[in-house]
Amino acid sequence: MLREIGISIYPDHSDPKQDQIYLEKAATLGYTRVFMSMLEVSPENQTATLEKFSQIIHFARDLNFEVILDINPQTFTKLGISYQDLSLFKALGASGIRLDEAFSGLQESLLSYNPEGLKIELNMSNDVAYLDNIMTYQPNAPFIYGCHNLYPQKGSGLPYDFFVKASQRFKKYGIKTAAFVTSQTATGGPWTINDGLPTLEIHRDWPIALQAKHLFATNLIDTVIIGNAYATDEELAQLAAVNRYCLTLNVEYEQQTTTLEKEIVEKNLHFRRGDITDLVIRSTQPRVKYAQKANPAHNHTQELQLGDIVIGNDDFKNYKNELQIILKPQQDIRKNLVARIKPEERFLLEYIKPWTKFKLQAQ
Repeated sequence: MLREIGISIYPDHSDPKQDQIYLEKAATLGYTRVFMSMLEVSPENQTATLEKFSQIIHFARDLNFEVILDINPQTFTKLGISYQDLSLFKALGASGIRLDEAFSGLQESLLSYNPEGLKIELNMSNDVAYLDNIMTYQPNAPFIYGCHNLYPQKGSGLPYDFFVKASQRFKKYGIKTAAFVTSQTATGGPWTINDGLPTLEIHRDWPIALQAKHLFATNLIDTVIIGNAYATDEELAQLAAVNRYCLTLNVEYEQQTTTLEKEIVEKNLHFRRGDITDLVIRSTQPRVKYAQKANPAHNHTQELQLGDIVIGNDDFKNYKNELQIILKPQQDIRKNLVARIKPEERFLLEYIKPWTKFKLQAQ
């Protein structure tokens, strides 16, 4: 499944010109999804409201965004339309609709065959057999998406273990999935309360790139969307720079690290050996590639700690120039300490499984 990044727009609470500027910035950086809330639409001034939505949706579509409108049963009532006719959303320019609340199962299945060809996105933030029920009704599976909720109130976001179980229910069917990260400065959202808009509670105060790295590392989320608007230019660029397919960890070099060692660290695609040990993550190909390169011992006498990056020195014989990441404290004078994983990213080491590919980069 191809992975993508997206932003959120709240036309009922935003300025159309600012929305357009935000969309243009995001498009330039490679963003391709837009989450747009219609939950706040009211019957009053409906014509003007729908025209506002239409203009910003078509503007986004012209920039090649896929636009999913967040709706619930009350939205149909407010707009005076039925589940059997989604032509209004098609006319607005939407790519699909997100059902914030559950229907009957059969209803979702029927909606997935809508003649307008709209995607039907389901709420993923429930660890119940909701999707299983829909799948028994044989939906048009390629038109079914999944997307977690976003949580404006501090303390209300999903706990990680619950998130995993709920997400696994969708991934087992190969459904395209999405979740939200939060800007640390943006204030725009669907409600007056806005303590950030992440899916996971642990993400609420994290840098935006780290939130995204975590979601992609789980292999449960295909689309990462910034929940609040408007993220800063710096945050947009930081998220856009995240490697969506290969876990890339930021490192800080030791002062004595050599040019060769820096090349081994940064100029190679690493992968963990399949026959793992719980003491270190071993990347063994560098010892083959750099077998003829000398690597004298230095910075090699201290006790090594979680997240330390070491490279075998000349005294390590056949294992010279093998790169390892320390998982448990140890001491070995045959290993040069060359760098350290940044402290805030060390928890991501648990996502490096047997044969997992990963990269290392200095910032």
